[in-house]
Amino acid sequence: MSEHTPSAEPQAAHVDSHGARATKAVIPAAGLATRFLPATKAVPKELLPVVDRPVLQYIVEEASRSGINDVLLITGRGKTSMVDHFDRQPYLEARLEAKGDMERLAAVRGTSELAEIYTCRQGEPLGLGHAVSYAESHVGDASFAVLLGDEFTEESQPLLPQMLDLQARTGGIVLAFIEVPDDQVNRYGIASVSDAEADYADVENVVRVTGLVEKPAREEAPSNLAVVGRYVLPGAIFDAIRRTKPGSGGEIQLTDAMALLLAEGTPVHGIIYRGHRYDTGMPLGYLQAVVQLASERDDLGPAFTEWLKSFVAGLDRNAGKAA
Repeated sequence: MSEHTPSAEPQAAHVDSHGARATKAVIPAAGLATRFLPATKAVPKELLPVVDRPVLQYIVEEASRSGINDVLLITGRGKTSMVDHFDRQPYLEARLEAKGDMERLAAVRGTSELAEIYTCRQGEPLGLGHAVSYAESHVGDASFAVLLGDEFTEESQPLLPQMLDLQARTGGIVLAFIEVPDDQVNRYGIASVSDAEADYADVENVVRVTGLVEKPAREEAPSNLAVVGRYVLPGAIFDAIRRTKPGSGGEIQLTDAMALLLAEGTPVHGIIYRGHRYDTGMPLGYLQAVVQLASERDDLGPAFTEWLKSFVAGLDRNAGKAA
């Protein structure tokens, strides 16, 4: 477990990202999470529990399963507890061991064995591109993954390994897409795409990206393919961010920096994700993730779903009486 500021760690040696599979991940997590106030006044949104694991742990586990062993958290004021979650807790571990609670002991110890966790502080949240720029001294010129801190994919249908493999082949940018309803395109970065080159036809659901626009109006959106919270980027993104002017919301947008590289000839591909994406960035999505994952648990699912069915039936009966 380590902590540093962006200037405290030396630049990595130059690495040509083409052919090298990324082994580092960056998780921007400095936002204020105003949608969850007052709960997030003292507790980072990334540590809100989904059943018995915080959101952030699901994300780090996803990275670890994909072969990433180095994770940089871009944090803000009051968010040191995110790092603490992945640190050892000798007193707690000793108490659990003394009680013979080996299952919980393994779960607690496991969090500190997922990856090496590093941190740096983003003084003011000024956009995703601005947050990613803080990773330059840690990442250097190598390719790396960016995982947003409020969403994750289902374990049985991983996406990140395919993205890492594809980026190692192309040396460019690889994005994750989902298909969204037309009335939601103004909430996302939206891509214009064409069929992927024959060289990458063996990758399922891959497309070549020809353009990117951040949060377009419905009538101006080039497609319904939305960029979601998984990116694999070359080290060249840092220079592009420096050359990117404030965009939507007056912030430095990562989408705009990627569009700049695309215009300059960097290959950009996307993989359309067909599995389930848990989006915990808003209260409704967070509650849906809790209910779905609790329902799927062997230890909780049967009793919980039985209660849930009864509860929903009661809601329907009450709604019928009101009508």
